[in-house]
Amino acid sequence: MSLKKSGYLFCVLFLSSINIANAVTEVDFIYIGDSEHDSLLGVKQGIDEANLQGEFLGQKYNLEIVSKEKIEEYDFSKYIAILTSLDSKQLISLAKQLNNTPVFNLTDESDDLRRNCIANILHIAPSNKMKSDALKQLEIKKPASKANAQAWHYSFVKFAARDLNKRFKKNFQVKMNDHSWAGWAAVKMTSDTVARTQITSPDDMLKYLKNELTFDGQKGSDMNFRVTGQLRQLIILVENDKIITEAPIRGIAKPPSLDSLGILECMN
Repeated sequence: MSLKKSGYLFCVLFLSSINIANAVTEVDFIYIGDSEHDSLLGVKQGIDEANLQGEFLGQKYNLEIVSKEKIEEYDFSKYIAILTSLDSKQLISLAKQLNNTPVFNLTDESDDLRRNCIANILHIAPSNKMKSDALKQLEIKKPASKANAQAWHYSFVKFAARDLNKRFKKNFQVKMNDHSWAGWAAVKMTSDTVARTQITSPDDMLKYLKNELTFDGQKGSDMNFRVTGQLRQLIILVENDKIITEAPIRGIAKPPSLDSLGILECMN
């Protein structure tokens, strides 16, 4: 081969390697619900953080927002996950149309929704029973308490929660709450899975999240999904807008684990 031809080949191979190195994997999310809802702010926080990480990994995360009135107009096939602030009825209807796509429930706390065990609904929001079980544990320790059970609180500082709260407040000038944490967590667990495994198809993502996920979520313990679709998680107990403890409460919870909170089995 002549020097001219070999030099040309080298240039082609070199440029091709640059193109491969610069190839970007695009990952699409869609949020369905009220555009003013706190959960959407959490979703946006998650997307921003995913894109910061993605700059180094050749990944770009996109977000589309659609109102619940326009669901029928959409082809959802390209989205790796659906993020929603829908009520139970709308959520079930949507999930049944998209049975191989993760549909994240960010807001609805219905116990019946968990007992129905719809295969592709992943509940980030804790159920009513998770919260009531947390309060029952607190009543044993502190009978006169008038605490609220929450998924998140803006003053939570342990397990790097302080940093997450600061980032969120800086970005949106409001405090992170239960719904905004849920939106962030849904995006975070999905984007971390993409970064770790290179999974980009919704059906593979659903299988991974349901069967292999371990997620910290700035709550200090590995969280994963029950057969009900509910995310196991600690519950923060708040009185007079101050955190007094978290459940499961050590020495009181039976079993002394996250499974002391909420529904563990399907209705059928």
